Amino acid sequence: MREPVFSVLGIFDSSQQLLDAIPAVKARVSGRLDAYTPYPIHGIDAALGLRKSPIGGMVFVMGLIGAISAVAFELWSEGVDYPLVTGGKPIFSWQAFVPIMFEVTVLFACFTAGLGMLFLLNRLPFFRHPMLHSKSMPLITRDKFALAVEADGKAIDIDVDAIAAALREAGAQTIEVLEQPAPLGLLSPNFLMRVVLGIGITCFVAGYLTYWGVKLFPVTIPIVHMLDQPRLDPEREDSFFKDGFGMRMPVAGTVPMAELPFTITKQEDAAILANPLPRTESVLKKGQKNFNTYCSVCHGALGNGVPSLTAAYGAKPANLASDSIRQLPDGEIYYVIMRGKNAMPSYAADLSEDERWSVVNYVRVLQRALNAKDSDIPQEAQK
Repeated sequence: MREPVFSVLGIFDSSQQLLDAIPAVKARVSGRLDAYTPYPIHGIDAALGLRKSPIGGMVFVMGLIGAISAVAFELWSEGVDYPLVTGGKPIFSWQAFVPIMFEVTVLFACFTAGLGMLFLLNRLPFFRHPMLHSKSMPLITRDKFALAVEADGKAIDIDVDAIAAALREAGAQTIEVLEQPAPLGLLSPNFLMRVVLGIGITCFVAGYLTYWGVKLFPVTIPIVHMLDQPRLDPEREDSFFKDGFGMRMPVAGTVPMAELPFTITKQEDAAILANPLPRTESVLKKGQKNFNTYCSVCHGALGNGVPSLTAAYGAKPANLASDSIRQLPDGEIYYVIMRGKNAMPSYAADLSEDERWSVVNYVRVLQRALNAKDSDIPQEAQK
């Protein structure tokens, strides 16, 4: 019993003979036609009836899916799961998503092109393809041309005599019959052992070459050590700018986004500032907390100018309950917190605007407590 036939191969001397033979053979026999040539031949795809490759459409669709997936993931991660404001930009800053979106688009498109062409279109890997063991392979890889009538990959027999006759009448010089390879199960021990051995050898060789490559060439352009990359250190000169300084001053007229700049330069001019915070329990608790943290060490827990420091401190903190300070407007006390006075430093960088005003409110409470009047005592307590 003859083994199932994979294809019947006809060898031609020229590309024109091959092109002329295709329609003649196609009209007489059934089966899938394929051609093997040492170089590309214009028009052979149309002659064989091969459809236009769908790889372009596959790449476009998967690239589009990759772009949409990247944008959706970035929008969700940056705007929903973990909102993060970077450099004052809006959370949904799509312009910042473009690099990752581009990379994921290319990743999806490249994998689709490579794997789709390999597995779906070319139906590879086919390591036991009969053509690899064909006697005609040395000829068609040099200067001959082959036309094959295949059984479409199915284990069925084809009319070898009729196909051979059609190929000879079309001008084939020699005929070769290729048998269908015996099926090989993927779970066969021999196949699995070869796969595992191949993977192991590949990993070992790749790791060994990588190890010695890094040791012999630790710095290879464009790969460099992070410590060796060009950068501008703080306070270093730089010839790029005309003034020779690397660090740049803010652009004239710029202001912080969070609050307006404090432009008052004299304490008496700050009298026009009004405290925007009411003297509620929550505001006073916030003011007490910040006063005890930043102010009580010098002005005392009661604000009476009795510090918790030793005499080695040397400075004389102001008594915040004195008549002169009680008569100051809230704005002037706020000015001292912002600018500092005498030995007292500025706390503008340590306290926010609301925290400063809450400290002012708490200072007013301390002043009233140390200068209480009879009218401040509840009527019930006087009886």
